[in-house]
Amino acid sequence: MTGNESTGLLYFYKALADDTRLKMIGLMIADEYNVGQLASKLGLTEPTVSHHLSKLRAVGLVNLRTSGNQRFYRLNTGQATRMQRLQDQLFRGELHLEQEITDNNTWIDELEMEDWEKKVLRDYTFNGRLKQIPTKQLKLLVILDWLATQFEVGRTYTEKEVNAVLQQYHEDYAGLRRDLIEFGYMRRERGGSKYWLTPEDESIN
Repeated sequence: MTGNESTGLLYFYKALADDTRLKMIGLMIADEYNVGQLASKLGLTEPTVSHHLSKLRAVGLVNLRTSGNQRFYRLNTGQATRMQRLQDQLFRGELHLEQEITDNNTWIDELEMEDWEKKVLRDYTFNGRLKQIPTKQLKLLVILDWLATQFEVGRTYTEKEVNAVLQQYHEDYAGLRRDLIEFGYMRRERGGSKYWLTPEDESIN
């Protein structure tokens, strides 16, 4: 068994080691849901649901389907079956997990981006989290474009909710929030009490 497979199983177990994510998997086995529907079913906030979905997507357990401005999530049964097979090999003594933590960036391959943009994400992220914020504007815009997809179209956020989403990806959530506003990815009500994604019919600076 290759090191990539054993490491993949390690991250699979880590992704499952949460009661909320297990409940989400149970729901998504039978049907697909958007973030708002999952939040309603589980009694959680949408940023919290988005955080858990990002963990499941990072190990390939969730498929994403877009329909207009909506994004729907469903269990990737093919990946679940593959992980079950690896688990069986583990308990037969045929698989040895690596101790070294390695980067799992397979989620980047699923993004609708140019190859050079995916390379920027690979260079600046580790397991779905930013290692650092780019100083060059072109690379920063790639990061901001990706971060903007973590917010729901048409939804209004409080500053606290925006911070909660961004904190999943880097500790300087305030700086990222300002960049999203400055470069036009998000709009903010005067006084900063409400935030929302820039509508598609409005130009991004």
